[in-house]
Amino acid sequence: MNQFANRLRARAAELGLAHAEVARRSGLSERRFANYVSGIREPDLATLVRIAAALRTTPNELLGIDESQRPSERSVLIDRLNAAIRGLGERELASVVLQTEALAGPRKKRRGANSRTK
Repeated sequence: MNQFANRLRARAAELGLAHAEVARRSGLSERRFANYVSGIREPDLATLVRIAAALRTTPNELLGIDESQRPSERSVLIDRLNAAIRGLGERELASVVLQTEALAGPRKKRRGANSRTK
């Protein structure tokens, strides 16, 4: 919570905005905004988005989330596939495995053929 409060104060200072002005631009009372700046409370998602817009930044930036540590698209797809598979019965799962092997099979053969010619 303190990291958010620190980032909130720092961003307002970077822009040269008083807390009262950030509160006004965010549609908040000064008291409510003061609770966020002091680390007493955390905003809900909708309020966080409004504050970030008022400070011309992103919610992730205010929360200290490092965008470079986002999972790769492949990792996200694999996670989605795993989640979908958990809901399948044995028959459907067998079908998905056969389809996946059929899709992956030709690629493995091509790689093998390419490596032999080199």
